[in-house]
Amino acid sequence: LLKMVDPTLAEMGKNLNEAMKMLEDNQRKVEEENEKKYVRKDIPGPLQGSGQDMVSILQLVQNLMHGEEEEETAQAYRLQNVGEQGHMALLGHSLAAYISVLDRERLRKLTTRILSDTTLWLCRLFRYENGSAYYHEDDREGLLKICRLVIHTRYEDYTIEGFNVLYAKQPVIYISSAARTGLGQALCNQLGLPLSCMCRVPCNTMFGSQHQMDVALLDRLIKDDVESGKLPLLLVANAGTPGAGHTDKLGRLKELCEQYNMWLHVEGVNLATLALGYVSSSVLASTKCDSMTLTLGSWLGLPAVPAVTLYRHEDPSLSLAAGLTSSQPVEKLRALPLWLSLQYLGHDGIVDRIKHASQLSQRLLENLKNLDFIKTSVEDELSSPVVVFKFFQGYSSRDQTSHAAQASTLQHPFVSNERHIYDTFNQWLGEQLAQMVPASGVDVVELEDEGTCVRFSPLMTSAVLGTEIQDVDQLVDCLKMKIPVLTSTLQLREEFEQEVRRTVGLLYIEDVSWPGLGVVRYNYHSDGKDDDKQEKELEKINTELLKKLNDLESDLTFSLGPEFGGQKNCVYIGMVAEDLDVSELVETIAATGREIEENSRLLENMTEVVRKGIQEAQLQLQKANEERLLEEGLLRQIPVVGSVLNWFSPFQASAKGRTFNLTAGSLESTESTYVSKAQGTGTTPPPTPTSSLAKQRLPGQKIFKRSLRSSDAFSETSSISHCDDLEKMDQRPSALPLGQEQGPLETEKAEEQKEVPQGVKPDTEDTQSDKSPHDCAKVEEHDSQR
Repeated sequence: LLKMVDPTLAEMGKNLNEAMKMLEDNQRKVEEENEKKYVRKDIPGPLQGSGQDMVSILQLVQNLMHGEEEEETAQAYRLQNVGEQGHMALLGHSLAAYISVLDRERLRKLTTRILSDTTLWLCRLFRYENGSAYYHEDDREGLLKICRLVIHTRYEDYTIEGFNVLYAKQPVIYISSAARTGLGQALCNQLGLPLSCMCRVPCNTMFGSQHQMDVALLDRLIKDDVESGKLPLLLVANAGTPGAGHTDKLGRLKELCEQYNMWLHVEGVNLATLALGYVSSSVLASTKCDSMTLTLGSWLGLPAVPAVTLYRHEDPSLSLAAGLTSSQPVEKLRALPLWLSLQYLGHDGIVDRIKHASQLSQRLLENLKNLDFIKTSVEDELSSPVVVFKFFQGYSSRDQTSHAAQASTLQHPFVSNERHIYDTFNQWLGEQLAQMVPASGVDVVELEDEGTCVRFSPLMTSAVLGTEIQDVDQLVDCLKMKIPVLTSTLQLREEFEQEVRRTVGLLYIEDVSWPGLGVVRYNYHSDGKDDDKQEKELEKINTELLKKLNDLESDLTFSLGPEFGGQKNCVYIGMVAEDLDVSELVETIAATGREIEENSRLLENMTEVVRKGIQEAQLQLQKANEERLLEEGLLRQIPVVGSVLNWFSPFQASAKGRTFNLTAGSLESTESTYVSKAQGTGTTPPPTPTSSLAKQRLPGQKIFKRSLRSSDAFSETSSISHCDDLEKMDQRPSALPLGQEQGPLETEKAEEQKEVPQGVKPDTEDTQSDKSPHDCAKVEEHDSQR
């Protein structure tokens, strides 16, 4: 086989395979990692004069691709799944560079064959008859060339007069409000048109999908533009909006474009379903449009293949003037990677990949229908390539009749914060699902009416990530785990806010952008301090409070909040479970904050007391020196005379000193110390302020957890257990000594009194009164023995 192939082509394929193996090999040696840490590879250096071999260059590329990744980052980072078909696409770029050096005639024949084959295959595959193709790297470039083609077609003198023709009759391009962000502005910038030439058409508000273009309103807009002397030029419709994946009413839009002699261009992910056997009527209408853009790279998982714009036009000269065709053979080589990949996959392989993506979305949609508190936003329940869903507590899968009413509630929330809270929770949900199941390819999308939603678009991600049915099932399982957490947190937010507002010393911070129970701050006020010192003290207390809360053995997460945009000096509490005891949580936060504040004030007071005590000690020492001077006399202070006088008449002075009592904060005399020959302990120091919480817990029950047993059940159990204990005492052997029997009996009775709440005493008494006289006699017998 190798003898029949050009040796250069065979060597190129071999080198490509070796290069891909090196780049895809993530198993680097420890020695290489250690050496890499000391290489400043991010700083550009001089070009080596002797050159480097291919292995060294590829090793450098690999290091630049992966960088100094840690293990956690490396696991989260996922490269595109480049299979054999991907290698064919990459080989196409190498072949294009090799083919470009052929002689002109041979190059022309080869590029013409490649371009005609690829165009024919795509037109038949996507049911677009008699079409031409333009291959481009930027997916917006095809629409840009189509706009230039339409301008050349509608303005006959545009080639000669240029802008003057457009100024006399301003063109108008219509784009849906659900189109890609920045598409209209990009077209105007590239075409040199003012933004007034771009008209955004709103979507439906009353009837039909809220992501479809309002056809009736579009008709009125076109009429108004015609009456004002403008020229309706082109309409950009969607077969799968970028956000929700809905398809415009392409049939009615095509009729409207024919009525006003406008060009209809269609783009969107749903165009991929044209290759399937069953195609919905809404998407099938796109085959009658004037042009469409296909992004085969993401649909089929092909790296570095161009996007394709299929169009129908009869004048080749205008297509050449608009840039849709080129006389340069090298420009036609853009289709070479796609030409190779399509041949490698074949018709069945292409259809199977698109069908697999559609089955994934359908599998997820069927599972979401059975979940409560999950609202889906799909255009077609039977076949929807894009699935958009969100968590909404007011929606239940068993209550389908209230779907419309709940949708209107979403659009016009009666509480402004409710919409933001749901957006925050769904943002957290989407991030958690993407982190737990990275192969699913789910992401978060912002929709105008629904707000923040989670989107699953396997046509754009499954071929790249290798998504399988197991990944969808795992995604559903993770969603089932997160729904109870979301519902319980949402329900307990209001209770947490009320508890915090009722608690002295705590301040509730309203932050609807925080996905969790809420935000609280321990409020510290001191009249004797300025604002800067008070702010520092507040930061110190809340930081210490956060540290102590995290040291507790609980299932809650306490943090300082988001890195950007969060409140300062606050404690952010994350998602919680349904068995959370909110009152205990708030009480613990308040008690811990008070403990930290009192300890801080105690330290400040001690510092002040020590400072004043030192000053007082200095004054007393000075006073003692003056008294000693008066007591000894002036003659004793003279150096020579004082020594002689002390020799004849010694002066007996008592040893006086001062000791500072830190506990009492006062100066005391040391006379008692010299008398007793021992230092006094002084008064007992006050106890360190601690939390007064001493809640009894069940075995294995963590802090902040509420017991699942109700109070009635607990009361009944306590009464029955009390009677059972009495019966167990009756069955004890009486041969035990009196001292051994009396101790455990009194201990058990004391423990029972502690365990039984006050509210259940009547029940206990009733239960005891119902006991038989024989049992009561046994109890009296035990008492008599004692």
